[in-house]
Amino acid sequence: MKENKVVMAGAGVMGASLAQVYALAGYDTYVYDIYEAGLEKGKHLISINQEMMVKEGLITAEESKAALARMTFTLDKECFRDCCLVVESTVERMDIKQNFFAEISEIAPAEALLATNTSGLKITEIAKACKHPERFMGQHWLNPPHLLPLCEIIAGEQTSPENVQKMRKLVEGLGKQPVVVADINGFIINRIQFAVLREALHIVDIGAASIEDVDTVLKAGMGLRYAALGPFGVADFGGLDTFDHINSYLNAELDDSKVGNKRLHEMVQAGKLGVKSGQGFYDYSGDKADEAIRERDRLYIELAKVLYFKK
Repeated sequence: MKENKVVMAGAGVMGASLAQVYALAGYDTYVYDIYEAGLEKGKHLISINQEMMVKEGLITAEESKAALARMTFTLDKECFRDCCLVVESTVERMDIKQNFFAEISEIAPAEALLATNTSGLKITEIAKACKHPERFMGQHWLNPPHLLPLCEIIAGEQTSPENVQKMRKLVEGLGKQPVVVADINGFIINRIQFAVLREALHIVDIGAASIEDVDTVLKAGMGLRYAALGPFGVADFGGLDTFDHINSYLNAELDDSKVGNKRLHEMVQAGKLGVKSGQGFYDYSGDKADEAIRERDRLYIELAKVLYFKK
């Protein structure tokens, strides 16, 4: 087994971005896909991302060139034969992931760590297809991982604590910020994200505030505090006695619906899917979608420079 060789399986948006993360950290990074067109798309995405990172001063041109030199794009499954890590970012279907790991866990060295970048499928279920499931776990990143530092490491029922710690150390070595969570639905990020979205939709539904003003509360206030301190840190600074008092009466007023939000469902039924369809909570028709994407990336980069890229 080569201790510095990793394989990113799937050359889509996440796989391509993760290849950059590992290559920039010094790993010999293989990008595997079952289609040549997929590899070409991955190369294109990496080229765009690297160019942007250099332009914004996140990395130097020399660092970008060195990272690209560490990447190998392949259709050959032999790349798994001597790697120390496999990170899979393929189609979000249980059968496809199980079939993939049933085969790859036989090819990869027995001591190699195996991870899936699933955003919601049960790690324990995928692991049932793996040989040596104690080395299998989730490695869930937010898009785009080459800019965002968070990585959720999800331990399945058979994942060994020793391998979880190995993975945590590995991700820290990438310059990222790993957290460890049990194999619960939604992991950490999506449970918190959808709790916030549920209440945000409820506030709009009862006519208490507009969509724009709810977003402003997060962007101009709570989001900044949470980015700096997290919810527990914010509570400590606010005073736990104060938070305990508010908690005692406000919880009864919060939305606790156990089904999906009606407004959100009706928007989806009407084809309003967000940026990709030209209409969501906001208007992205015409050139507005491209403008919105550029502005989102600009904001992510500026925040990343302050909070993450300390150069």
